Amino acid sequence: MTDRTPVLVPVRVLEGETVPEGVPELLADTHVVLLGYHVIPEQTATGQAHLQFEDRATQRLDDYEAIFDEAGATVERRLVFTHDGQKTIDRTIREHDCAAVLVPNATGPVADVLVPVGGTRRTDRLADVVAGVFAGIGPSVTVYHVLEAGESEADVRVHLDAMVDRLGALGMDPSVIETRIERASDPLGAIVETAEAFDAVVMGETDPSLATFVFGMPADQVADRFLGPVFVVQYDPEPDGATG
Repeated sequence: MTDRTPVLVPVRVLEGETVPEGVPELLADTHVVLLGYHVIPEQTATGQAHLQFEDRATQRLDDYEAIFDEAGATVERRLVFTHDGQKTIDRTIREHDCAAVLVPNATGPVADVLVPVGGTRRTDRLADVVAGVFAGIGPSVTVYHVLEAGESEADVRVHLDAMVDRLGALGMDPSVIETRIERASDPLGAIVETAEAFDAVVMGETDPSLATFVFGMPADQVADRFLGPVFVVQYDPEPDGATG
C-alpha cells in the first residue's frame, strides 16, 4: 500500500491518445493509476474485443507504464474494453480511491499553480492533492476564490488562510503560497481567464457525485481553454450538514 497521492490518468489507448510531454515528470511523486480503455460498440462483446485488440492495447499500455515508472512514480494499471467509458472511469475512481483525475495536457516545468476554491467546504482533500503532487517540485501556489452573492470577503479570507496553513503542515513552503479573492459576474470565466497565466490548475469537481466527473461541468471548460494540466479533485459524499 502506498502513501503517495493516487492520481487517475485515463488514456483512450487505441484512439491515438498518448501521455503528453512533461506529465510523467509532473507525477513523479504520486501513485499513478493508469487506465487504458477502449470504447466498443454496444453490439460488440467485450470478450470479442479482448481477442481482437488486447495485444496491441497491452503493448501501448506497457510503453506508458514504463514512462511513468522511469520518471519515479509508482504505477498500477488497468486495461478495460467497455461500452461506456464514463462508467468505467467512475468505477476506477471508486475502486482505487483516486484523489484526483488528471486532464493530461502537455507541460514543461511547473513554476506556478492555480487552485480555485469554491464555497467554504471541502478544502482538505484539495490541499492534500496540491501538496501530494507539488510539494517536491516547489512551484508558487495561488489559492483563488471568486466571490458569489452574499459571501463575505472576510469569511472567505479566513477559509483560504486555513487552507494555506494546511498546505504548510503538509510540507509546502508558506512563503510561496498566496491567496487571491476577486468578485466577478461570471465566476467560471474569471477562473478560466486567470488560469491562462498559470502552468497547472488544481480544482475540485463542482458536484460531489462522480456523475459529473472531470469531463462534466465546469472542469472540462477550464481544461478545454487551458493549455496546461488540470487536476480535478474527487470528493467523497458528505453526510447532510457536514462542513468538512
